[in-house]
Amino acid sequence: MNRTPEQVTAPRRDGRQATRIPMLAAGHAGVDVYQGAVPALVPFLVAERGYGYVAASGIVLAATLLSSVVQPVFGALADRWRMPWLIPVSMATAGLGVALSGVAGSYVLTWLAVALSGLGVAAYHPESARLARIASEGSHVRMSWFSLGGTLGFACAPILVTRLLSAGGLGASPWLVVPGLLGAALTVTVLGSLAGRDGGGAARHAGGRDDWPAFTRLTLVIVCRSVAYVGLSAFVALYLGGGAAGAVALFVLFGGGAVGTVVGGRLAGRWGRVRTMWLAYAAAVPAMAGVVLAPGWTAYAFVAAASITLYVPFSLHVTLGQDFLPNRVGTASGVTLGLAVSVGGLTSPLVGALAEATSLGLALGVLAAFPALSCLLARTLTDPAPVAGQVGR
Repeated sequence: MNRTPEQVTAPRRDGRQATRIPMLAAGHAGVDVYQGAVPALVPFLVAERGYGYVAASGIVLAATLLSSVVQPVFGALADRWRMPWLIPVSMATAGLGVALSGVAGSYVLTWLAVALSGLGVAAYHPESARLARIASEGSHVRMSWFSLGGTLGFACAPILVTRLLSAGGLGASPWLVVPGLLGAALTVTVLGSLAGRDGGGAARHAGGRDDWPAFTRLTLVIVCRSVAYVGLSAFVALYLGGGAAGAVALFVLFGGGAVGTVVGGRLAGRWGRVRTMWLAYAAAVPAMAGVVLAPGWTAYAFVAAASITLYVPFSLHVTLGQDFLPNRVGTASGVTLGLAVSVGGLTSPLVGALAEATSLGLALGVLAAFPALSCLLARTLTDPAPVAGQVGR
């Protein structure tokens, strides 16, 4: 059969290449279960141990404080050395911390166990995002599928945690190590082939000038988004009644994020990344206000809308950050992918304190101001020129 010149010269993708992003996405789901698990643990800690709003938000802080501090460090290390072995180790560490949190004998030990999980999450994201960039060959859509894996891990976490702990109480938490171990096993199957391509992939994406002012503004966009999303995820279950109603709220919140992640990659191809980002954050403002203002079960529709709009820019943060810092892809990945889901926990105790001083509804309502700030900051950015080899689709 005659073939066109394009068919002759086009690289052929073997079966292993086709499965790299799906396998990395599955591993991403295995580790990000633990970021979704911590908010799902909060109602059980409140019910069985009598924690107040401030104590409960302190547990969310434990999962994010150490993670936020060390994540850029792991990103810088990923820029200097190849550390694929760190990915499965970090996944097992994230699972171990959450598994121990339910059987820890005191608040301090519970806090430390959750902090250990946060450390594992911090170690995972920079190196995994760098390798995902190589596996995706610069495609926004493929990177959105990698990000989708983490979002699905979030979405599954409240159902998994609620069903398990409703049946066995906090004492059943050691079973929560299983997703991390399974995710690590899946990821290991593709690490060898990606590590072999690492030199060429890194060289292809390096080059050009690092735009630190633009990257700093992008980081502020992510910080404001994170405050809104983490605050909502920490308290929406309690606000809508806890128990089964709270689990449904978290599932809607995290499931909506899965939709937003996929939609974001598609919209970026049509509108551009920066325009997609600020439009999504503009739409997030009324969606978050509706969570508090809408009556009864209609609040769940606004939870979904808030989640979708806050997650549309999620994978775009990663590729924008990597393009703003083409010579420091690991650092960019550590800040954008890790910081996006961790730094908001640093402010969650303030949200809890405001809830105790006023009401939980008012505290959640205040969070609507943060996507508005993200929108304003995003308007100051422009899409960087595509790096060599990036397909943008």
